[in-house]
Amino acid sequence: QGQLVESGGGSVQAGGSLRLVCTGPGYIHGNSYRGWFRQAPGKGREGVAVIAYGGSTTYSNTVKDRFSVSRDNAKDILYLQMNNLKPDDTAMYYCAAGRALSLDPDYVSTWGQGAQVTVSS
Repeated sequence: QGQLVESGGGSVQAGGSLRLVCTGPGYIHGNSYRGWFRQAPGKGREGVAVIAYGGSTTYSNTVKDRFSVSRDNAKDILYLQMNNLKPDDTAMYYCAAGRALSLDPDYVSTWGQGAQVTVSS
């Protein structure tokens, strides 16, 4: 339906930084949690970071010291700042709207189209 649109993906060398941006309504089907999930080739989709409307967050252990999720509720924008990127971070990154502060994809109700992030060694 195109309610969530990502931008900001690209290619970077290990140790570099990227920022992903997602635009879309603050509430979709009554769900106000927003998050980032990723899927690498041959692997399942996994949660990276989720943020509540009020700002509470949860992170995957693999990224919590390197990535930061934030949102601007007034502008309906979600961000993911990714620092010290590693080749294992290479994946398609999806913006999502969900019904809980959870990294489980089962709680997601709406997905964006995805943005590719490629990290070379």
